[in-house]
Amino acid sequence: MKTELTRLAAELTTVIDDVAAAFAAPADRTLDGELDCDPTRPGHLLCWQYGVRVEHPAAPEESLAALLPTLHRDGWQSHDRSTPREHITRFTRDGADFTIHVAGAVTIIGSTRPVPA
Repeated sequence: MKTELTRLAAELTTVIDDVAAAFAAPADRTLDGELDCDPTRPGHLLCWQYGVRVEHPAAPEESLAALLPTLHRDGWQSHDRSTPREHITRFTRDGADFTIHVAGAVTIIGSTRPVPA
């Protein structure tokens, strides 16, 4: 399963890095690694997590709107979880997910994908 996790990690890294680049500001990696994600059965389900932080993105809501057609074409389904104070969109495809969270001058993009160990 390690090779499957490695393949999925590379795929999600590419998607998230491409999304971050659309916000026209440098992205700082906030997390990148494996996590044992089933506390009831340690060692049976691994998650790979990756996230970036974009400080002061240029027009984040417009950048997200421009990304939606491409992500939808690539099979990602979007789910709006926004509130009046922040914009949150979750994307899912084939059991993988990532979230774009825009709050003030910061945009956070992160993902996870569980794989049986």
